[in-house]
Amino acid sequence: METFTHAGMVFDVTDIAPESGGETAETVVLLHGFPEDRHSWAAIAAELAAAGYRVLAPDLRGYSPGARPAARSAYALDRLAGDVLALADAAGVRTFHVAGHDWGASLAWQLAAVHPDRVESVAALSVPHPMAFARAMVTSSQALRSWYMLACQLPWIPEFVLSLRGGRMIGRGLVQAGLDRESADRYAARAADRHAMRGPVNWYRGLPFDMRRPMGRVRVPTLYVWGTGDSYIARDGAERTRAYVTGPYRFVALDGASHWLPECESGRIAPLLIEHLAAARTSAGDVHPAP
Repeated sequence: METFTHAGMVFDVTDIAPESGGETAETVVLLHGFPEDRHSWAAIAAELAAAGYRVLAPDLRGYSPGARPAARSAYALDRLAGDVLALADAAGVRTFHVAGHDWGASLAWQLAAVHPDRVESVAALSVPHPMAFARAMVTSSQALRSWYMLACQLPWIPEFVLSLRGGRMIGRGLVQAGLDRESADRYAARAADRHAMRGPVNWYRGLPFDMRRPMGRVRVPTLYVWGTGDSYIARDGAERTRAYVTGPYRFVALDGASHWLPECESGRIAPLLIEHLAAARTSAGDVHPAP
């Protein structure tokens, strides 16, 4: 499968067959963040396939050229979650594991909290549970680290600024935050087209719609990985996340790692994910009461 269609939109997707297991293999859905794309997961996806998992990695709403609605409300997390469920349906998958980074982590939290009947386990990279993040905004330096979220509420200006000098400004900022040059250059090339950046920036503009519906606790097996060198996410929110998970939970503070875990820490992340997926399989029969 190279594309799937949902709500009149066409999404690009990477679909990697497992090296073993065939039709009985479990499926892992990988969700990218801002300003990334599905290729940010390439190294990790290969390791998961080698370990016997089918891997689905889509270019999400706002990123796939055929899926760029203009309305801010189209980027609320419940709408975005619908895209992922539609992907699973198109792939013939009833239940799946989900892993997400950055905004993809927020979406993974949403899926796990609201659709535990579809999600077998969740792995969140960098971004904590949204309720833990909200608490950290008033108890730590998180608000200062997240100033850009407010700036992104403005119309057209963020896209214009990101496109300046052919996207080189955002590329330089990404490298300063720990991203490798090759990935930064690829994302900067997209940022040079301010029309292509409207969808990605709209994920931030959808935040007011998410704030109306506080997210519940997560009951499925959960792995949360945060880099101690993350420029965007403070430790406070990372450590508060435990309070919002009632199922099996593992928190890993990855020493010295930046925000960009899929691209720059694949060698450490892939084994953690594979271990997490195996542990989720052994706990599949556990029942965790609703909060």
